[in-house]
Amino acid sequence: MPRDNSKITSSRPLAGSFRDPNGFLFSCRGTVYRRVNFTYKENYDHLMSSGLYSSLVDSGLLVPHEEEGADSAEAGSAYKILKPRSIPFISYPYEWCFSQLRAAALTTLRIQREALRLGMTLKDGSAYNVKFIGAQPVFIDTLSFEKYREGSPWIAYRQFCQHFLCPLALMSYRDIRLNQLLRVHLDGIPLDLASSILPLRTYFRFSLLSSIHLHARSQEHFADKGVNARSRRMSRVGLLALIDNLEASIYNLKCSLPCTAWGNYYDEDSRYSADALLHKRSLVGEFLDQTRPQTVWDFGANTGLFSRLASQRGIYTVSFDMDPVCVERNYLQSVKAGEANILPLLLDLTNPSPPMGWENQERMSVLDRGPADAVFALALIHHLTIGNNLPLVRVAEFLAKAGNSLVIEFVPKSDSQVQRLLSTREDIFPDYTPQAFEAAFLRYFAVCAVAKIRGSERTLYLMQNKSAPA
Repeated sequence: MPRDNSKITSSRPLAGSFRDPNGFLFSCRGTVYRRVNFTYKENYDHLMSSGLYSSLVDSGLLVPHEEEGADSAEAGSAYKILKPRSIPFISYPYEWCFSQLRAAALTTLRIQREALRLGMTLKDGSAYNVKFIGAQPVFIDTLSFEKYREGSPWIAYRQFCQHFLCPLALMSYRDIRLNQLLRVHLDGIPLDLASSILPLRTYFRFSLLSSIHLHARSQEHFADKGVNARSRRMSRVGLLALIDNLEASIYNLKCSLPCTAWGNYYDEDSRYSADALLHKRSLVGEFLDQTRPQTVWDFGANTGLFSRLASQRGIYTVSFDMDPVCVERNYLQSVKAGEANILPLLLDLTNPSPPMGWENQERMSVLDRGPADAVFALALIHHLTIGNNLPLVRVAEFLAKAGNSLVIEFVPKSDSQVQRLLSTREDIFPDYTPQAFEAAFLRYFAVCAVAKIRGSERTLYLMQNKSAPA
């Protein structure tokens, strides 16, 4: 029996998809669709007929879609209704490590080069048009392509520099943590700001001189001149040379990894004995086999040792950590192994990604993107409660919002790592006990299993969220 597509209605765009007059994403009966307006008809038809769509999809660069057919489109301005392949987890540039942002930038340039070959160009240079499926960056905005007109410049050049080149240069030449400026500047780091922060030696790198420093001065000079970027002329050869220049510049940017407190966590013998670590891995694997989740969020994942117990079982796993060095190493490992089920991301649980953008709705908070089927909180609770003065009950409440089941490790005060935290401060935590821990979490969870980790004083719990669907 054919599907009843006539009931697909696009009454309201999704919160992050309302700025483009050519169409938007919307949700209907739990499925995400893309509406294409008649204003985009010529460009959409060329995208499909030129071979560009097929080329990009076949190369894994563009998310594929199904056309729901003209009969399903609403009357008026809707030309097509598309059903794009779903993305397992929506992430944002300020949650990416250096190599993820670099990969997304090179993917965008590769797409622009292929678009030019087939008579089109990207009108947007936004990092938000790229998402990750595991280690693989993929472009998601089907409406970002328009027909190329001979002599036209790349109108997305400034946006590309702000979203990609500026943060990458700052991370490379100044500090790996400077991608967090993207949380403040949602349309990319302003050229003049990046130029003022970058060291003098970047003036001697032609690509950075031209695309950041001189570009910033040009923007300042023409700020009140009313110059239309589309009126400028650039040959196809010049446009390809610009892409070559940007590509070489980004390829050559490197990011040295500083020594951090957590970069070699599992390499240090003070954390776990070999037997304890082996037993902990076994217990986590047993809990996964018992709960059989489809998605896992691993909070405080470090370099992903336990995340991979889930991802290697075919469970899509988001591997969160606050340390950019850990996330970088985690991602590079996933690239090397070609892993499709693990997504390393930056996240500070004490200051997690908030809802942002227009009306605080364009970019979702972490919790808005959940809940996950299961959450890991391994070797984490003492950092939150003792390291950051968070009451146990507030931690339990947050984790209950994040997932339907929970694998959590309680680390007692007698543990060397808790003693390390307390060595520089007064012990004002009389309620940090196993009994108080269980009492706080029992408000939101039912305990399904408890196991002592051999060779340590730590305890591993499997819990089920009381408010989760049965």
